[in-house]
Amino acid sequence: METRGKNARQRGIEVRETVKAMVSRLREISTDQVLCCTHAFPPPDRREVVKIVKDLQALLFPMCFRREYPDMSDETLLSQALNRLRDQLAAAACFQRNRREDLENQAEERCEAFAARLPEIKRLLLLDVEALYEGDPAASSREEVMISYPGFYAISIYRLAHELYLLDVPLIPRIMTEFAHEKTGIDIHPGATVGEYFFIDHGTGIVIGETTVIGDHVKLYQGVTLGAKSFELDEQGNPVKKIKRHPDIGNHVVIYANATILGGDTRIGDHCVIGGNTWLTHSVASGRVVSYHSPENEWEEA
Repeated sequence: METRGKNARQRGIEVRETVKAMVSRLREISTDQVLCCTHAFPPPDRREVVKIVKDLQALLFPMCFRREYPDMSDETLLSQALNRLRDQLAAAACFQRNRREDLENQAEERCEAFAARLPEIKRLLLLDVEALYEGDPAASSREEVMISYPGFYAISIYRLAHELYLLDVPLIPRIMTEFAHEKTGIDIHPGATVGEYFFIDHGTGIVIGETTVIGDHVKLYQGVTLGAKSFELDEQGNPVKKIKRHPDIGNHVVIYANATILGGDTRIGDHCVIGGNTWLTHSVASGRVVSYHSPENEWEEA
């Protein structure tokens, strides 16, 4: 027994020494180029950002999104969400290399500006509910849309994240939409511009890029990609950021399953129908129907 105990102690010492050596080796690999790793102010906490999303969903649609505490008043719930948001905004501001003393003031200003947009976000989301209910014959009620449809879940988070994106908030909008992506399989970049009465049915595999502009009364089905055709490169061979890379979709457009539309100079005109499995890298005039024909692997515009 004594020998066994000594062996266990020796193994414990060896494990500690191995861990210590490994940590030392990890520290030797520089992370200076990663802004927040050595920053005195910690980066945003993904768990807190998710709590903010859930608080705001419960505030906007209490009949459909469960509150952490069912008896909590709207005022208390909003205050809780904004307090959490303010803390995360201050943490995110270090990504913009702001001075520590400026973080809290900027976070307060952005938080107030975001809160002022909540009524408009709710108005837009109610129109999205209407689009989903009216557009899907399988929807038996608007409550069903809000409670169970992954399209509405993803859109509700996108519209919150988009307002923060417009306020030039780093990281947090992307955390929000990637949470929606994780839950639904729907990937909407918070920078995308989406009009009223937005309809996503089924939704799995949809990708909407950062500079996409989508008009009103647009319907997307599963697997649709609104993406970039190619990337302009800088002198070092890296992709140039903050330029138009994704298509524009007009009003009253329907895009069926697994269609791919690419390019910043591609525009789909109003009242177009884009058939399933279509691949487009050029613009389509208003009122056209584009379909894919197999086995010739050609598209046809009518």
